[in-house]
Amino acid sequence: MANVEIRKERTSMELLEKVLSDKNLFEAYKQVYKNKGASGVDGVTVDELGTYMYLHKEEIKEQIRNRKYKPSPVRRVYIPKENGEKRGLGIPTVVDRVIQQAIVQVLSPIYEQQFSETSYGFRPNRSCEMAIIKLLEYFNDGYTWIVDIDLQKFFDTVCHDKLISIIMKTIHDGELVSLIRKYLVSGVMENGVVSPTTVGTPQGGNLSPLLSNIMLNELDKELEKRGLRFTRYADDCIIVVQSEKAANRVMESITKFIEKKLGLKVNAEKSKVARPNQIKYLGFGFYYTKTGIIKPKPHLKSTQKFKRKLKQLTKRSWSIPLEERIIKLNQVIRGWINYFRIADMKGHMGNITKHLNRRIRCIIWKQWKTCKHRYECLLKLGVSKEKAKRTAYSRASYWHNSKSIVLHVAISNERLKQKKAIVSNGPLLKSTY
Repeated sequence: MANVEIRKERTSMELLEKVLSDKNLFEAYKQVYKNKGASGVDGVTVDELGTYMYLHKEEIKEQIRNRKYKPSPVRRVYIPKENGEKRGLGIPTVVDRVIQQAIVQVLSPIYEQQFSETSYGFRPNRSCEMAIIKLLEYFNDGYTWIVDIDLQKFFDTVCHDKLISIIMKTIHDGELVSLIRKYLVSGVMENGVVSPTTVGTPQGGNLSPLLSNIMLNELDKELEKRGLRFTRYADDCIIVVQSEKAANRVMESITKFIEKKLGLKVNAEKSKVARPNQIKYLGFGFYYTKTGIIKPKPHLKSTQKFKRKLKQLTKRSWSIPLEERIIKLNQVIRGWINYFRIADMKGHMGNITKHLNRRIRCIIWKQWKTCKHRYECLLKLGVSKEKAKRTAYSRASYWHNSKSIVLHVAISNERLKQKKAIVSNGPLLKSTY
């Protein structure tokens, strides 16, 4: 018995020292620096972090070893959600981000051995795309009744005591567990006032994704024990079964498990039993082909959000050079296409590109400003004198002229495509527009 206790103590000491080792802290620093991000309540920026850690690293390590280290409160910021509400984020100080990242780097390999194969969120070498592919596999195997359980404000409602008890099943290190608890209860600063945090793991910290996976791994284990098929990405969990009756039964029993065993809240209004073409999961929607196969597509709300972003970037009132505008557009478009690359979006992109090109023509037409300059530019682009004069001196609106045949020929889709390619791939060449 004594030997077991000695081994546990040695393991604990080794685990803490791994977190505080110079090599691990340096790797954590590099990751935090790479991620950039805003400063916390102390105002120390990522660019100042290297000097600060060089001067105070040993002091911080000693405080942690002696349980005297006190994390700073997180700075509360809000970002808008699609439904008009706001999501609260907590931004830790850059120093606390380094320590949290150091903890994550040591604990992640330990917990990776425990996590489910169908859990994809915030894990190495896993992605949203993999979650969608797995879900499609289930659908096309006949599991087309969906239990879509929405956890109400998951990150804000996690019970600290429950989470710590789950962590202590694996981590027998009082110092490390104590440090994690300190981060959970470090408080939130908003408008200069610090409020205590008795529940929740504020989104924005490096530690929060791992803690959320540790907590929801209990749900994964329960689903696996029942032989249910599911995919989970953070707090977005989809369970699939073969009949409506089974789906209703699972909805009722899993809701009880989540609320009674995990102490979390299920949003009854948003949770539902549905079919593949009735859900939105990680921005994707699903549809049935003529042969009955289920395939992914960008969900309508995702497409609408994308269009709003493009509209914002192509406002005529936004006075920036066309080249700079194209760079920003290409960044957004590439990001959207890369995310939805496994989805059927040919039709979506065709319509969006057509509308986007018209908006760019409208911007170019406005930037040419005077009738004389418009006339000269149209001539350079190969338009006849008569058509160029009639179009350049037209009193129609910018938007109306952007649809004219003359402008479509002068600023053709092919020319716009070449312009985008030049801006994206090489030095800017002088051109008419």
